[in-house]
Amino acid sequence: MDFERLGEWVFILGVVIAIIAGLAYGAMDPASAQYITVVLVVLGLVVGFLNIRDKEITNFLIAVIAIVAVGAANLQDIFIIGPYLANMVLNVAAFVAPAALVVALKAVYNLASKKG
Repeated sequence: MDFERLGEWVFILGVVIAIIAGLAYGAMDPASAQYITVVLVVLGLVVGFLNIRDKEITNFLIAVIAIVAVGAANLQDIFIIGPYLANMVLNVAAFVAPAALVVALKAVYNLASKKG
């Protein structure tokens, strides 16, 4: 299996874990939630290193900004589904934020290393 294919599976796994953990809101103790967050961060780092190519950097970073902006909304105030939806978005943000850090550092490196 090549790294690109592995990166795709890691991305899918991260999103699935984020959604399931969001749906399990209230059923998990805080320690379990912390472990899930650590797993999501590690998977996000892997995605940042393996998945995002130079031509995709701008689109990826814009998408991450959108996800983080949605996470800042008061989703938990939505009747019945709000807490679950809010936790799903927060988990997805915890997953993509480390990937965004890696990709942003790649972008800064690319900009700094270009010879004019």
